[in-house]
Amino acid sequence: MHRRHFLQALGLAPIAARLPVPRLSAAASLLKPKRLVAGSTVALISPASATFQSLDVQIAKESLEALGLTVRMGEHMLERHGYLGGDDKARAADINALFANKEVAAIHPIRGGWGSGRVLPYLDFDAIRRNPKVLLGYSDITALLLAIQAKTGLVTFHGPIGSGRWDEFSVDYYKRVLFDGERVSYQNKRDLSDRNALTPVDFRVQTITPGTARGRLLGGNLTVLTSIIGSSYLPDWDNAILFTEDVHEEPYRIDRMLTQLKLAGVLNRIKGFVFGSCSECDPGEGSYGALTLEEIFTDHIMPLRIPAWQGAMIGHQQPQWTLPEGVEVEIDATAGTIQLMEAAVV
Repeated sequence: MHRRHFLQALGLAPIAARLPVPRLSAAASLLKPKRLVAGSTVALISPASATFQSLDVQIAKESLEALGLTVRMGEHMLERHGYLGGDDKARAADINALFANKEVAAIHPIRGGWGSGRVLPYLDFDAIRRNPKVLLGYSDITALLLAIQAKTGLVTFHGPIGSGRWDEFSVDYYKRVLFDGERVSYQNKRDLSDRNALTPVDFRVQTITPGTARGRLLGGNLTVLTSIIGSSYLPDWDNAILFTEDVHEEPYRIDRMLTQLKLAGVLNRIKGFVFGSCSECDPGEGSYGALTLEEIFTDHIMPLRIPAWQGAMIGHQQPQWTLPEGVEVEIDATAGTIQLMEAAVV
């Protein structure tokens, strides 16, 4: 008899409902959502910070409709609890309800900010596993992407938020990954500009350690990722390719967070490392002599002797890739590329 049915027979169903869902091992089977098609229904939610401007909702809705999608709103999307988009249980209720809804093909957080980690104890991971669908976002949404991947095996997607930038580069990767099911090769933009017509200046690849490596792609915002270290909401890091990015963090904080990953035993288990951008991450006042990001990676990443590079199209305030969490990839740290070894959708 199924454990939950057995407990129900004993009158212990409420206890069964609260039993924690274990983290899956790296060897557990991958669960892929169905690909999006024209007319697929996508739901907008606010799992983190509140949405204060109706214009943001309008722009997000029109952007997704321009992709050929039908848009609906989570029941609690426009609620507010201080700086949060409603109380924790209400925000989790939207996620649970929309995963359970057979008409919904994808769930799009409208923004990040802060608060996704607070809803994790209220998510119905069993229901999410039974109803696989696209979940996409970045920044604070990292907590949802990694927790759902860890608890269910579902491939989640690090990419544009609903109210984010939908430039041509970002839209192209979104379509190729989520609509076409392409085994994408991710490469940086290579645009010459008025600033330098001879060689690219923006979006440059910087190799930390050359080489190629294969593994499961996992990661997201470095601050959010490290905030849930020690919990059961992070996946198994064995043989993973770790990607990270951040925003508004001084270099010493990046140093501190990478130190935390090292002390927690994460860095010595990964097979490769990719860093995107760290927007507005200059040293603050009085930080003369601060380490640069390059020096921090030399201290923490180079001694791992694994293929590693920085400058990927991952992060805030720039065009970005749509990256599937949990899918097998191969990275080339010299060329600065990520190659999907399998489609991320079915």
